[in-house]
Amino acid sequence: MPAIPARAAEPHVLVATLTGVINPITDNYISNAVDRAVQGHDTALIIAMDTPGGLDTSMRDIIKMMLSAPVPVIVFVSPSGARAASAGMYITEAADLAVMAPGTNIGSAHPVSLGGSNPAPNPSGSPSAAATAAPDIESIKVENDAAAYARALATLHHHNADWVEKAVRQSINAPADDAVKLGVVDFESRDLDTLLQDLDGRQVVKGGHTYSLQTAHAAVDRYDLSGFDQFLQALADPNLVYLLFLLAIIGIGFWVTHPGLVIPGVVGVIAGILAALSLFNLPINIAGVILILLAILLFIVDLKAVTHGVLTTGGIIAMTLGGLLLIDTGFLSEAVNLPLLLFTVLVIAGIFVFILQKVIAARRQPYATGEESMIGSIGTVREPLDPKGMVFVNGALWQATSGAGTLPAGTRVRVVKVDGLRLEVEPVSAREPTDVPGPQAASS
Repeated sequence: MPAIPARAAEPHVLVATLTGVINPITDNYISNAVDRAVQGHDTALIIAMDTPGGLDTSMRDIIKMMLSAPVPVIVFVSPSGARAASAGMYITEAADLAVMAPGTNIGSAHPVSLGGSNPAPNPSGSPSAAATAAPDIESIKVENDAAAYARALATLHHHNADWVEKAVRQSINAPADDAVKLGVVDFESRDLDTLLQDLDGRQVVKGGHTYSLQTAHAAVDRYDLSGFDQFLQALADPNLVYLLFLLAIIGIGFWVTHPGLVIPGVVGVIAGILAALSLFNLPINIAGVILILLAILLFIVDLKAVTHGVLTTGGIIAMTLGGLLLIDTGFLSEAVNLPLLLFTVLVIAGIFVFILQKVIAARRQPYATGEESMIGSIGTVREPLDPKGMVFVNGALWQATSGAGTLPAGTRVRVVKVDGLRLEVEPVSAREPTDVPGPQAASS
């Protein structure tokens, strides 16, 4: 078939930068970049990439866009020190041309299990050995699916499919120079200017067309994430989402139960808005949200009901499971970090257990009202008791008598008996604290 220039008489190259965790924000960003390159009749779209991985769903969306785009797509793992790990390796293998800068690496694409824990890679790399070492059928299915997908992408672009499969099953890595020698990527370039020179004249067969790249003197147009999208990408982290969600629930809940305290409500509302923005950009498992809400409800109900901690135990279990299920990340990206999840659950549970103990202790105390509530109260003699006089107790003047003889004005006394509207008191010993109220009533 005849080679056609890609694409305009005055060639332009669009450069997009894919950094950080791959998520719906970067998914939408690459989609817009592809549209811009097509609408601008650019000779190629170059994706400068540095990523530790990301969401499986977002990765697959990006790959589909790259494969179907009517424009050559080049992935450039750069700058030096960058990496194409996990989902980044798949995207690199999906590119029409895969290039790496010196000092970069590619690989580490072994599936990640629920909660971010990673099962030990299979040293032999064979599915049968994986089945023997790990009888978990679900894990085997996930690993085999990931390996087959990686092989398909590598084979499509004539890369080393065997090495790519090992990167999935054994989580191996390769630096840029080794990756070129092994046929994992096409070639190595120092920087963008060098890359444009190296790409010039190469041909890319795609969609039934052969594109001849004209990049040596092409104008470079850059398309970067907007400031707001960068903010959203920073928020789209499962650990941060989990913490914001908890803070929103606790802050708003505290404000509802204590209307006079405004600050917890303000903090809770702000955290709730940020959590909503994050949850909107992440694949949410509604079961996780329901379990976390149920856990908070169980904690609160246990403070009211006489269950002696049974509901709190259920709340701890519900919150742990809810945190694990909150974000449906797929097999390439970690969900809520398990140590962080356990720490927050233990802290919240500890607070509620402490409050619950105080509530139970208060329920066990005898309930005193009327005259009984006066017993033990501390007051002050206002008119000398000889043996009768006036004392000031609990904000009021009372007639009082004392069996301890004459007590001058200013003497601190304790109520020992109530007889109608008359109190019987005794002087407070000098060794006893005189500025602390009795156990059931406050002093003046």
